[in-house]
Amino acid sequence: MDALVVVNKPKGITSRDVVNELNNIFNTKKIGHTGTLDPLATGVLVCLIGKYTKLVNLITSYDKEYIAEIKLGIKTDTEDITGNVLEETNSKVTLEQIKEVFLHFPKIYNQQVPSYSAIKINGKKLYVYAREKIDITLPTRNVNIYSLELLSFKDNIITFKTKVSKGTYIRSLIQDICNNLKTIGAMNNLVRTKQGNFDISGSYTLDDIKNNNCKLLNIKKFLDYPIINLDDTLIKKVSNGAIIPNTFNIQDKVIFTYNSKDIAIYEANNKELKPYIML
Repeated sequence: MDALVVVNKPKGITSRDVVNELNNIFNTKKIGHTGTLDPLATGVLVCLIGKYTKLVNLITSYDKEYIAEIKLGIKTDTEDITGNVLEETNSKVTLEQIKEVFLHFPKIYNQQVPSYSAIKINGKKLYVYAREKIDITLPTRNVNIYSLELLSFKDNIITFKTKVSKGTYIRSLIQDICNNLKTIGAMNNLVRTKQGNFDISGSYTLDDIKNNNCKLLNIKKFLDYPIINLDDTLIKKVSNGAIIPNTFNIQDKVIFTYNSKDIAIYEANNKELKPYIML
């Protein structure tokens, strides 16, 4: 089976747990997700089955949208409320201060990766260093905050909506917001509402998927690329990953098929088309 399914990840389990559930449901080990969600987080988790796992990096690169909560006045080792409390204080942040920080928050900046993350340094994941209490210089990433919208502020809980680029950590974004507010805070809740064009309204619970009450997407339904059926001459070249002339006037990428079978995704390179992903 080759398909894409948009899972509405529940709270309390890892993204890997979701994949394990799908392994059992679809009776295959060839399944991958396209962007880790913390156990605390819920929402859109795009999963790929079969040969579509070759598309993981492509889907992972899509922009993401979240609704997040910040609990002010608390600092934890994991930067969310599930961690060990390191510090507590009475926050005196006002609504006007929050609005000011959101209004002037940088659109592009170097964001520090959180210590509790799966990024590897010298072959070891950062959360391993954190659990072993080993000090290490945390890497940074250039991220783009496309939008930052305040939704509510009540009982020291800030709720906001944001659209961000690939590689943005919401826990780190929350720490940066709190630093600008000159206070401390931790992520209280997180929902991924969108990844690329995959919206939470089109996602399915694990129970939905178990009961076959879900829609599995074919590549032609979720990739907005031209589709060209190859003739008997080109199929041999494309199947072998050969570079071919761009006689189709493709501007970006194209899906090549043969007898209704997906063969490859090619991308334009000047006057030629070269392999992007072989299917």
